Amino acid sequence: MVIVIIIVVLVLLAGLFYVLARNAIIGARNRCDEAWSGIDVQLKRRHDLVPNLVESVKGYASHESQTFEKVTQARAAAMQASGPAEAGAAEGALTQALGGLRVVAEQYPELRATENFQQLQRQLSELEDEIQASRRIYNSNVQSYNTRIQQFPGSIIANQGGFTAKAFFEIDDAGDREAPQVSFSQTPPATAS
Repeated sequence: MVIVIIIVVLVLLAGLFYVLARNAIIGARNRCDEAWSGIDVQLKRRHDLVPNLVESVKGYASHESQTFEKVTQARAAAMQASGPAEAGAAEGALTQALGGLRVVAEQYPELRATENFQQLQRQLSELEDEIQASRRIYNSNVQSYNTRIQQFPGSIIANQGGFTAKAFFEIDDAGDREAPQVSFSQTPPATAS
C-alpha cells in the first residue's frame, strides 16, 4: 500500500511539474508576443510620421522626386513586413532612405529653420529611441523564451507542445543598427561655383 501511495505521489508531482513548466513556456511566449506588439505600435507611428516629413521637405525641394520615391517605397515595404526578420530588413531600408532625405534637406537651410520641420525631426528622434527600447525588451523576452524551450526538461515539453524558437528583431546591415541621423541642424558645406 505504501508503494502505491509513493507511486501516486510521484505521478502527481510529475504531472504538477509538467503543468508548471508548460505554463512557464506559454507565459514566456506570450511576453514575446506582447513585446513584439509594442515594437509594432512604434513602427506604425514611425510609418505615419514619414509622409509628413517627406511633404515638408517636398515643399522646398520638389525636384528631388527620386529621393521621395525611395522613402515612399521603403515605407510601404516596411509597413507590409511581417515578423521580426522581415521587419528588421525593411526598417533598415527605410532608415537608409530617410538618410537620403536628410541629405536633401541639408541643402535647404530655410527648411531646417521651420518649426514644423523641427517638430517632425524631434518626433522622429523620440520614436527611434522608443523603437530601440522596445527592441531591447523584445529581444530580452525572446532570449528568455528560447532558452526556456531549449534547456532540459523544457525542451521535451516544448517539442511535445509544438513550441518553436522566436527570431530576434535585428537589422541585417551593421551600419543600419545606428539610429538614423536625421538632424537638419548642420549647415551644408559650401560649394565652389
